[in-house]
Amino acid sequence: MSNMATASCNVDELLAQAERDEAEKLRSIAVDKELELEFDLGNLLACDKNRLETRDFTGEEKHDFLRSLARDNTQLLINELWKLPTERIQEAVVAKLPEPTTPLPREKPPPRPRPPTKWEQFAKLKGIQKKKKTNLVWDETAKEWRRRWGYKRAKDNTNEWLIEVPQTADPNEDQFVKRITAKKERVAKNELNRLRNIARAQKLKVPGMGLTPVSRQSKDDLVRAASVARTSTASVGKFQERLPKEKPAKGTGKRRKFQPVIGDFSAEKDKQLELLKMMESKRPKLNVTKAVNKQMREDDREEAAARNSKRGKQAGRKGRRDNAAPGKGKGKMGARGKKAGGKPQRGKPSGGKKSKPGKR
Repeated sequence: MSNMATASCNVDELLAQAERDEAEKLRSIAVDKELELEFDLGNLLACDKNRLETRDFTGEEKHDFLRSLARDNTQLLINELWKLPTERIQEAVVAKLPEPTTPLPREKPPPRPRPPTKWEQFAKLKGIQKKKKTNLVWDETAKEWRRRWGYKRAKDNTNEWLIEVPQTADPNEDQFVKRITAKKERVAKNELNRLRNIARAQKLKVPGMGLTPVSRQSKDDLVRAASVARTSTASVGKFQERLPKEKPAKGTGKRRKFQPVIGDFSAEKDKQLELLKMMESKRPKLNVTKAVNKQMREDDREEAAARNSKRGKQAGRKGRRDNAAPGKGKGKMGARGKKAGGKPQRGKPSGGKKSKPGKR
């Protein structure tokens, strides 16, 4: 009987343990809240509006409380995600999220639309529609379909071993070199147009080097282009002859001059000794001539300013006298007369008549 009682106790304990384990599993996915959470599944956002007790944050177990709260809310969010329609892609189960409902602020302003290029503006003005071309075209020479551009393209004339010389071309001119040069010019022109579009979009000036292709060339552009062409030689324009009445280009700057690395070091030695003397001297070196000239210029400037101010005051007084004493008025100041030499002289009023010129 004792053995049977012990066996029944073990069975009851095992059943109780199984029930506790099942309850623990259910508790891991089931969370009870007084107020239901608000979900924005598009942003994977869950808002918990339940009341929090301040004592939970002041105790020693506040970290455990915060960890438990975050776990419960995350479990509720995952439960809502499993309610969405799912599909299997390869070996993964994927849920399609709905559109977000909570607007989130941007860190940076939205990007501006790319401004149209010059060709796009022209095409819009003329109503030109862009047509998509196929990548493969038929090559009559190879009798097969080939790419339109790139390596092994159709109608590729770069692999020809013989080129017919045109009648108008120079018979001694290398047509292969001419073809390569023309291609390099086309590539350079396309690159320049691309840079011009970028500069126009950012409202910057195109860094002109030489004569840039614009609708109308100015005088400064022509002078700059001539200067660049002159300095494009191996000697950097040292032995190039200048045109008659040619002016130097503006904004080209001056070339820095350096002391020779080898040779006579006397000039460098004197320069370094002079610098050391200036550093060791207690009083700075004074250029008497330069200081005297500077003081004289300041004195002349002050005297000129004083004369201008005095002349302005005299002119103001003279204008007030003219306004206060007209020609036919009464009073101490009468009309002004002139001497024989043409200089003005004040006279007494005589019934409206002009005063007689005085004697020298």
